Amino acid sequence: MLWLGAAPMLTSLLLPWVLLRPNRLAAGEFLRLPGAQAALGALLVMAAALSGRFLPRAAPLLASLSLLTGLWWLGAQTTTALTGQATFARASASSGLWLWLLGGGILVYGAGLAARGMGRLQVLLAWLWLPGLVLLALIGHFADWSVIAEYRVQRSRFGQELGQHLKLILSALGLAAVIGAPLAVWASRNARVSGVVLGLAGGVQTVPSLALLGMLIAPLSWLANHLPALRSLGVSGIGTAPALSAMTLYALLPVLRNGVVALRGVSPGALDAARGMGMTDNQRFWRVQLPLALPVWLSGFRQAAVMLVGVASVAQLIGAGGLGYFIFSGLQSGAADLILLGAVPAALLAIGLDALLRGLEALLGSKLGKV
Repeated sequence: MLWLGAAPMLTSLLLPWVLLRPNRLAAGEFLRLPGAQAALGALLVMAAALSGRFLPRAAPLLASLSLLTGLWWLGAQTTTALTGQATFARASASSGLWLWLLGGGILVYGAGLAARGMGRLQVLLAWLWLPGLVLLALIGHFADWSVIAEYRVQRSRFGQELGQHLKLILSALGLAAVIGAPLAVWASRNARVSGVVLGLAGGVQTVPSLALLGMLIAPLSWLANHLPALRSLGVSGIGTAPALSAMTLYALLPVLRNGVVALRGVSPGALDAARGMGMTDNQRFWRVQLPLALPVWLSGFRQAAVMLVGVASVAQLIGAGGLGYFIFSGLQSGAADLILLGAVPAALLAIGLDALLRGLEALLGSKLGKV
């Protein structure tokens, strides 16, 4: 796997790394890495790939340094490119940088897998690039990158849209839990109900998100027009109401499916032992079945949360706000930097939610394993 990551990294050294433009929308000039830096990068990547065979304990450190080197070059090359340029000039990352980061991710992942049998230190070394990235960001090393320049212009709007994005995700996940949890309990005890509920939830998943958002405009508009109480609560054909409705419907399938599987997967022996101890049906559910099912059920919420990050981005098309504002503004104006200003934080948000909920799953699983 190390060579699978090294190949695109070596190829990236032949491609341009920076696109220098006189302004956000104008055509620009592609710039390559200086020869000395390209040679150093090739040596570092070759050393990381070969270490997997000849010096495996060094592979995690070398892989992490390789990925971090590309991130360093991103800041250094954009700063160099803008030297002497007008204040509204833009220096964007080009194909070489993105290919290097793709290969570097594969390289680090492969080194991390190999390091699992070598001890905790090697595993930590494979993640050395992450605190390095945070440190570079904190000292302003990426200040001249075009995406950061767009962030400075859009700073107040960015905070507002990020907050709205999180609000949509957490609200939809909460509604899916309120609706889906009782249905999952009911479906786990009745095969016919299970087939109907999971079938309907699965049917919703087959509808494209944009189509579902459009389908909800008419009925919610009708309800808002005929029920003033709903309109006073903010329900309308566009905006948050249809977005939240669609996102909740999308989140139901993983919540329901994992809930049914988790509750049915509890060992009958554990339930029989609880019954033998004199527990009532409600006590068995709350004290035995639900705690044992919770780690598996939580994975459904994790899948739903990650999926909702993407659906929330599309919700901007009906005026719901969120990070999709920057993505679609960039698409409309042909500004790739604006697209990245919305897409990169959305991707990081999905990764962060996945890691947080995965860690919670592992924590619950380990605690239950000790019981």
